[in-house]
Amino acid sequence: MTRHEATHTQRTPLNRERVLRAAVALADATGIDALSMRRLAQELDVVPMALYKHVANKEELLDGMADAVVGEIDPPAADPDWQRVVRGRILSARRVLLRHPWAARVIESRTGPTPAVLAYLDSMAGSFRDGGLSADLTHHVMHAMGSRLLGFSRELFDTSGPSGPPDPGLAARYPHIAELAATAAHDGGSTVGGGCDDQFEFEFALDLLLEGFESLRRQGWTSAR
Repeated sequence: MTRHEATHTQRTPLNRERVLRAAVALADATGIDALSMRRLAQELDVVPMALYKHVANKEELLDGMADAVVGEIDPPAADPDWQRVVRGRILSARRVLLRHPWAARVIESRTGPTPAVLAYLDSMAGSFRDGGLSADLTHHVMHAMGSRLLGFSRELFDTSGPSGPPDPGLAARYPHIAELAATAAHDGGSTVGGGCDDQFEFEFALDLLLEGFESLRRQGWTSAR
């Protein structure tokens, strides 16, 4: 940082938005595990105690960072096709998480949904309701979608380790798993949070779910059946 930049930074009032913006940028650059209040204070050229006027502790900082990231998701499009609206919004969420690879873990680690996450989920529920899904069906749809609503999915296995030919002994004991592993072709660069949640797999599951929900809507499905 040049002397001019440092002087400008000192003149810029510290506020919650600036603290969160700097924290997000620092996590993007160094990873979430390297983020600390002391490191963030150094980045902002302030004493650590100055941060506590705007975030009470590390957990409140992480809450705010999660909200800042979710705030980057595109608003719902003006489109009468509810599936396109929902699909576009979810893929926007996924693009946001790909820009901030640490964010999925932070969102999952919160003890409860933060205000921006609640607002986003409320808006998504509204998109389902606007599409003609009943409140009953929408309730179950939200559960079925889970973290996919926010652009990521929890994978059954972590396949982010080193690749290579399957162990012959394991392949003999688990032939179907070995067969599936041999046919997998994943885009390692698009994974959110580790595992094999690449873009193709994510969109494949998303489209199956949306088509299934639309089929249930047309049938007038209810959980009372």
